[in-house]
Amino acid sequence: MSEQSVQLREQVRERYAAAATAVTAGGAACCGPQEIEEGFGAALYAADEREGLPAEAVAASLGCGNPTAVAELREGERVLDLGSGGGIDVLLSARRVGPAGKAYGLDMTEEMLALARANAARAGAANVEFLKGTIESIPLPAASVDVVISNCVINLSVDKDAVFAETFRVLVPGGRLGVSDVVADDALAPAQRAERGDYAGCIAGALSFAEYLAGLRAAGFTGITITSTHQVADGMHSAIVRAVKPAETGQGVPATD
Repeated sequence: MSEQSVQLREQVRERYAAAATAVTAGGAACCGPQEIEEGFGAALYAADEREGLPAEAVAASLGCGNPTAVAELREGERVLDLGSGGGIDVLLSARRVGPAGKAYGLDMTEEMLALARANAARAGAANVEFLKGTIESIPLPAASVDVVISNCVINLSVDKDAVFAETFRVLVPGGRLGVSDVVADDALAPAQRAERGDYAGCIAGALSFAEYLAGLRAAGFTGITITSTHQVADGMHSAIVRAVKPAETGQGVPATD
């Protein structure tokens, strides 16, 4: 990993460690810059979804969407949340998959993991597990989950190709990806994206629509759709991203589009 990538990852870790510490102390947290905060956070969840969740899980919501609303989770499924933060999407997923299912949360920040585990205990969620690690190197076996979700985190990765490859690896054949993320207009160059917000603030590191599509295709995903839901900065969008790992056919040969 380059020195710049190490520095960017540390900036992200520091930002989210501070956010977790603020929530633990009774405050709130945000992902995006103050001027675009309305595009992020707990307001993107319906009131009935927030009901019954620990206040700390809601306060720590940093995402740009609601991936559990689009992932079409089913009873008994195993779901993995990349960059699980304070645990709101893991707890909502655990509700949807029920006692026969399992919801994993993956985060690299000790402070967020501590907050998420405390929130799971407050919620009495028995079918959840939080893992420490990076989304570029997921600490789960191949073909171990049915669904991968994420909420405004993939844009923070310093190696998105590795994230897509790892996501593909841990999904079962026929498994699906359903994430919310910040995506840039294709016309915006990386320097222009950086003018709209910093890397740790979920803006500068965003892929364009075309780059996101190409990255998922290169990893092996099919059935890819990227749908803008709202603008979070000029030319920058919160988007719902869906994709499928092809079901195996014949002698382990993936099906094609």
